[in-house]
Amino acid sequence: MHTFTVRDLREHTGELIRGAENGELSIITKHGTPVFVAVPFDETLLREGVSVALAIKLFDEERISLSRAARLAGLSVSAMIDMLGRHGIAVIRTTDEDLERELADFS
Repeated sequence: MHTFTVRDLREHTGELIRGAENGELSIITKHGTPVFVAVPFDETLLREGVSVALAIKLFDEERISLSRAARLAGLSVSAMIDMLGRHGIAVIRTTDEDLERELADFS
């Protein structure tokens, strides 16, 4: 996720557009305060709506928790898990170190 100031928009409009085309969220700030979020216009946005698309994107980028994503989307946690699954987004993300620790526990 990129952050741009209102002033940056004049000089970096192309970067903002390229980021959106690549599915990246951007936050635009004025005097350090977020003013708006640029959400990529994609199939998820069209099908699910802004709040769900934003929740999915922020969760996928590990910016917010599952429960916060569910609240943002206006869904129960269970419904959010189902929604993420339909979009091919894993809810449980295991690092290599986590996996090694778990395998060591079985030894």
